[in-house]
Amino acid sequence: MKLLATLLLAVTSTGIYAQQYDFTRKDNHIVEATTDNANASGIEWFNIRAQATYVYQYKPAFKGVLDSAYQLSHNEEDQNTLSATLYAGLRLWKGAEVYANPELTSGMGLSNDLGMATPGNGETFHISRPQLTVFLARAYFRQTFALRNKRARKNGYVNSTQLSSLPNQLAGYEPKDYLRIYAGKLSLTDLFDRNDFANSPRKQFMNYAFMNNSAWDIAADTRGYTYNFTTELQLGKMNYKIGVAALPTTANGNELDAGFSESLSAVAEVSRRITIKKRPGIIKLLGYYNTATMSTYEDAANLVYPSTSIALTPYAAKYGFGLNMQQELSNTFAAFIRIGWNDGKTQTWSFTEVDQAASLGLSANGTKWKRPHDNLGIAIAVNALSANHKDYITKGGYGLNIGGSKQSYTPEMIGELYYSLRPLKSALWFSGSYQLCMNPGYNSDRGPAHIFSLRVHATL
Repeated sequence: MKLLATLLLAVTSTGIYAQQYDFTRKDNHIVEATTDNANASGIEWFNIRAQATYVYQYKPAFKGVLDSAYQLSHNEEDQNTLSATLYAGLRLWKGAEVYANPELTSGMGLSNDLGMATPGNGETFHISRPQLTVFLARAYFRQTFALRNKRARKNGYVNSTQLSSLPNQLAGYEPKDYLRIYAGKLSLTDLFDRNDFANSPRKQFMNYAFMNNSAWDIAADTRGYTYNFTTELQLGKMNYKIGVAALPTTANGNELDAGFSESLSAVAEVSRRITIKKRPGIIKLLGYYNTATMSTYEDAANLVYPSTSIALTPYAAKYGFGLNMQQELSNTFAAFIRIGWNDGKTQTWSFTEVDQAASLGLSANGTKWKRPHDNLGIAIAVNALSANHKDYITKGGYGLNIGGSKQSYTPEMIGELYYSLRPLKSALWFSGSYQLCMNPGYNSDRGPAHIFSLRVHATL
């Protein structure tokens, strides 16, 4: 931990030194205002955006006997979820911005998200109760320090990128090389393990397996948010991030250890932009380390099953890694892949019951069929458990959302196909999705489960 603190202090000190460098000279930019809030140079001082997403899911009956409270029901069922978010941004001074996102949610997932290691509706990651609930999802500060590129200036190149007005992004100019600091409440997935083609259940794939690296036990409360401090360094084709975040005080709890007194999560990511046959791509490597008062599966050897709890071990640790790649293949198609692993020795704390994960898929825009704003995606994923974790679940131990009865073990496999249609010029999308889940909850005696989804997503 001393090493981590030293690294953060060093990077922050670099940021203080870098502050003396200016953003790209404004006279190099002749740009019309892009929004009502932007001045003549294209700099936006505040913006307000919004989104709303409704999801309906239906699952036909499938073979199996419900012999545990933590299983996907074999009966026919349907559920729906609703979320609405307000995105407010304000520019304070050069490079400094603050954002706040109040959010409204309601609904629940199929079988209340029980019985699948990666549930079928990623929207439920931000829903803690079926009743209509309003809460503050994000409230954070962001400071960007431009790093001067003398060579670019000497050759007359403009060393910045123009940004449009988007949720949690003010219109303006971003230096191509920069140091950036984030502090406050947000979702770690806003910053880490990003993928242009498999990241948002509001617009893309809906299963948890395609949102993020499933083997990353993401520090978050029951709504998917946490307090964090992250530093980002962008240099040419390389990007570096390192951060510290609060873990919940109990597994899947809503109260965060904001004082970092007994638990914390450290995460780091290195990424590089690549080009294959003149087509852009990105490769990312992620590592994380969580420590908290957690149970270990090794301590479960002599338990009487089914068991809902194991003895807690102070300062128990979990660590893991992830590979995330995306590559444009043509003007229409792109591919992505994620591979994740964690040591699987301690209980799942806040994300999914997965220790090894692999997913890959294809994404296509509608340019070929003259619908450039439509999207089509198809992907498959495989989830697996460590030896200790597998032994605990097969004996009848309870995880966050699986287990509770003796079972055979087989890796869980997910397939998903979706199509997103934008029928009008307005920002309104209608989507249909089909998911096939083999061996839900790692139980080969159950399933397969078929999940059909309809989604409406609107932005302002």
